[in-house]
Amino acid sequence: MDEVLLRSLTPGVLGILVRRGADFAAAEDAVQDALVEALRVWPADPPRDAKGWLVTVAWRKFLDATRADVARRRREDLVEAERGSPSDHDTEPAPIPSVDDTLQLYFLCAHPSLTPSSAVALTLRAVGGLTTRQIAEAYLVPEATMAQRISRAKRTVSDVRFDQPGDVATVLRVLYLVFNEGYSGDVDLAVEAIRLTRQLAVAIDHPEVAGLLALMLLHHARRTARTTADGSLVPLAEQDRGRWDTASIAEGVEILQAALARDQLGEFQAQAAIAALHADAPTADETDWVQIVEWYDELARLTDSPVVRLNRAVAVGEADGARAGLAALAALDDSLPRHTAVAAYLHERDGDLAAAARLYAEAAMKAPNLAERDHLNRQAARLNTQGSNR
Repeated sequence: MDEVLLRSLTPGVLGILVRRGADFAAAEDAVQDALVEALRVWPADPPRDAKGWLVTVAWRKFLDATRADVARRRREDLVEAERGSPSDHDTEPAPIPSVDDTLQLYFLCAHPSLTPSSAVALTLRAVGGLTTRQIAEAYLVPEATMAQRISRAKRTVSDVRFDQPGDVATVLRVLYLVFNEGYSGDVDLAVEAIRLTRQLAVAIDHPEVAGLLALMLLHHARRTARTTADGSLVPLAEQDRGRWDTASIAEGVEILQAALARDQLGEFQAQAAIAALHADAPTADETDWVQIVEWYDELARLTDSPVVRLNRAVAVGEADGARAGLAALAALDDSLPRHTAVAAYLHERDGDLAAAARLYAEAAMKAPNLAERDHLNRQAARLNTQGSNR
């Protein structure tokens, strides 16, 4: 059973049901039921037309659910009046229109009325074709909690007009959030985000879509080198670059260069350019930090993000010396996430090991996850040991 094929067909099947008159929530439920049926039936009896089979079964399940719900009599009258619908026992696929509704589904799932977490969950369910259980495991929450989140999101967008124009930037932000969630359970969200972004790149020709895809590929290329066998974090400068995925790097750079050539710079292209400069350096010492600072300047101009300015302070410290980095850091709010960790790193670079050890320990207490906390505590212990041996 090709689950990737099933997930790739999900948006088109869902779009067809919506255009036939089903509201988004009911259509999505019917499609999920059809996917479950496919997992049961296809191994022994694969269909000739996979998408047509899914549309037929999903539409039948929608009709069954509608007829069973007395509160939806008006909708039942509407669907019963439709001519040419498959009967309850029809298993031959009906003709499928060539319209691709994938792009509209992206926009619908990234509707501005949804919270970021709800938009991500709905995108994974409706566009990604993942089950509620898979999404819940990926986010380390109970399945019932995720089911409620998805249900609320579906109700929110059920009355949204399907032909309304959407905001590409919002869609990209949702996909970026999916990518940054990483991996947990049996679904690799980073890989899933790359798959969905590739799908979006086919549906829409936009340099920022290409920029996001390039950024994901360049970051993902370093994945295996980011941790040791026991799960400990490995800083970028200490990573074994021989373990980086050179094919993904080459693809990411090629996609980025084509996007930048269109001269419509956006934040994801700028982030990808920074990632490409890191990937291009044979060793950490050969990193072109001056050019990275220039790209951070562009990124700060585009986003005015304090987090970007925090990362820029690190780059300035590498390009112009730790004192310059600390001066850039001093202009930022010290309540920023990872501000203390950056201060510790720059103080260490400046030779103030006592202050660096203290700041590393302080940063560890603020760390958002166990792996980062352990890493920062190890840095503090290392410097304390060095200080006692002097």
